[in-house]
Amino acid sequence: MAKPYFRQVPDLEYIDRSPGDQTIGNYSKVKNLFKRAQLRQDIFGNLSFFTKYKIIGNERPDNVAYKFYNDPTLDWMVLLANNIINVQTEWPLNENSFYNFLIDKYETEEKIHSTHHYESIQIKNSAGVIMMKEGLTIEQDFSLSYFDKTLAGITTATNMSTAITNYEYETKLQDEKRNIFVLKPRYLQTIYDDLDNIMTYKKGSTQYVSKTLVRGENIRLYQ
Repeated sequence: MAKPYFRQVPDLEYIDRSPGDQTIGNYSKVKNLFKRAQLRQDIFGNLSFFTKYKIIGNERPDNVAYKFYNDPTLDWMVLLANNIINVQTEWPLNENSFYNFLIDKYETEEKIHSTHHYESIQIKNSAGVIMMKEGLTIEQDFSLSYFDKTLAGITTATNMSTAITNYEYETKLQDEKRNIFVLKPRYLQTIYDDLDNIMTYKKGSTQYVSKTLVRGENIRLYQ
């Protein structure tokens, strides 16, 4: 059964403020976006509820939802499991969007492929012990001196930096976004039940109309 997210978001009626409207009783109905789904902390913090997944190519949230749940309308569940609010900035860009992003940020192909920063290469002593890890941000002319017990002396490593271009830097950031968690299908009903509780209005408020509708206060009645 399809479960589109916004179909489950309850409604809110607010006073119509259209230009020229003098009728005090007119309301407009909209989705109450202040009601936002979230996973319970006992679920969100428990890795046993999730499957690790790496986004492939230009996959979108609906593609991942179809792959795991056979239902593309559960794209919101994929986003919810990773606390993604803005899919435009928190989901990896497709190839065309990524290129446009680079051009917009760096302006020219030359700048895209210019150096962003320098990173270390791995350095080992003569016994094979790692003295410097690979991938640390360092200065271009950084050098490392260390005592090598096997050689019984001080050894200095130079030329140990490698240039990372803007393209490589931005690509790495995009790749990091590809590592996500997907809620295991057998726990979907638990989330549906929680969602029903979160999205349902409770009686007692003066704004309450029904379980799926509240009405904002009409201040025009007091003017």
